[in-house]
Amino acid sequence: MRQLRYLPAVGAAYGVEVLSFAGLRKTDTDERRTRLQRPDFHVLALITKGSGAHEADFRHYPLREGSVVWIRPGVVHRWTDVDRLDGPLILFQPGFLPHPGLETAGVTPPVCWNVPSQALPLAVLAAEHLDREHRAATRSPRLASSALLSHLLAALILRVLPEASAPLPQHTTGSRPLEIFRAYRTAVEEHFTRWHRVADYAQALGYDTRTLTRATRAATGTGAKTFLDQRILLEAKRFLAHTDLPVGTCAHRLGFHDTGNFTTFFRRQTGLAPTAWTANLQPRSIDHSHPIDHSRPLDHSRPRPKPGAQGR
Repeated sequence: MRQLRYLPAVGAAYGVEVLSFAGLRKTDTDERRTRLQRPDFHVLALITKGSGAHEADFRHYPLREGSVVWIRPGVVHRWTDVDRLDGPLILFQPGFLPHPGLETAGVTPPVCWNVPSQALPLAVLAAEHLDREHRAATRSPRLASSALLSHLLAALILRVLPEASAPLPQHTTGSRPLEIFRAYRTAVEEHFTRWHRVADYAQALGYDTRTLTRATRAATGTGAKTFLDQRILLEAKRFLAHTDLPVGTCAHRLGFHDTGNFTTFFRRQTGLAPTAWTANLQPRSIDHSHPIDHSRPLDHSRPRPKPGAQGR
């Protein structure tokens, strides 16, 4: 599994880069896109033509005209079939969007969904505007504006987001439980490899455990403990499926005191021991051919900044 770091092309260090599936196929001649990768940046794709497929965190997504794919930092994914796809492919750094709520829009942010047919032409126009401003910025730096690019990207995201995932305006009536849940979700993402008790998050956030449980249940339909356990389980599956790490090492990295505790946790969540779960995986879900590769799979034929030059 390749760990991908954000590294923009020379002259494009604005926190966002606009590519295309056609450009990806042209530069990715050895088809690294079909191998598992885990970026530390966002990848947003809008399918404007064709059909294909994508895989993210053990789920397979068919793609067609109007499909949107949003890979957030840390998600393990691969483009299993994009040979017939067309459309923009946008990379951007965490924190680039002007509204923090956009990056985690929705209760459980989707990976793939479809834009309604009547909204697709507007989404394409928004993507084209972002693309033109990005190309103008790279060709004429005096025209560059990170703020403008940030807001154009936000406009595109707002246009393609499912209605249920759109961020609530501040001070919206009834949004308090959602705000509490989002604070909890953010804390879980930061600390789940060390904190396995809801009480730890309640103390850190200044709420009691019942408040976190009510807010999480209102947002997701499950309690705070279940939400936390599912996040730990997802990372455990990523380790087991996409690395050669022994079970004991996975347990240690996830904050378990010993392998036995981890095995008990995993069996309680899945009904299988970690080794049995791994043995049952389909071969396509496992790829150990490139355990560590810090290169980007996109447009890697272009010159890159030298160490110390403007870039990341």
